Amino acid sequence: MNLVCLDLEGVLVPEIWIAFAQASGIPELRRTTRDEPDYDKLMRWRLEVLREHGLGLREIQQVIRGIDPLPGAKEFLDQLRALTQVIILSDTFEQFASPLMRKLGWPTIFCNTLEVAPDGTIAGYRMRCPQSKLTTVRALQSIGYETIAAGDSYNDLGMIQAGRAGFLFRSTPQIRADHPELPAYEEFDQLLAAIRAAL
Repeated sequence: MNLVCLDLEGVLVPEIWIAFAQASGIPELRRTTRDEPDYDKLMRWRLEVLREHGLGLREIQQVIRGIDPLPGAKEFLDQLRALTQVIILSDTFEQFASPLMRKLGWPTIFCNTLEVAPDGTIAGYRMRCPQSKLTTVRALQSIGYETIAAGDSYNDLGMIQAGRAGFLFRSTPQIRADHPELPAYEEFDQLLAAIRAAL
């Protein structure tokens, strides 16, 4: 029994924080897990930047409503879901994901949650579990699934390396150079063919 685990941002949809950085005019918020391997450090820094600028959940959600899937992403996901079961494993948050899942045809997503104050300030966040992507893949394997994974960032490497097959998709030159053992693709048809061959 096979199950494909996909990252969300950078793979199926644009990076939310980059879109928000552009919309808010705060270029330092362009930093993502493609740049910073320590997710907790990255999120604590992001929340501090938001507090400094008086921005909260409402402003981010307004930007997210204008984000569309990457060209070809929904078609790729539809074709993949016709072949096998798919779960999106993302370090994004429930409060961010819903509009994007609607545009992708409501695939299953496992993600995290924000702690939001009554005034809309993002006070903190709660991860589902430590190393959420790798932990989830290991749990799926423990109940009989063979996993295949694809992602673009440092926080995807655990799930990519733990499965029967794993792929980098539209990753950075640095990550590709650090992990030459991982097949790397730039186009959805290439990734679909690689997953199909691994099934």
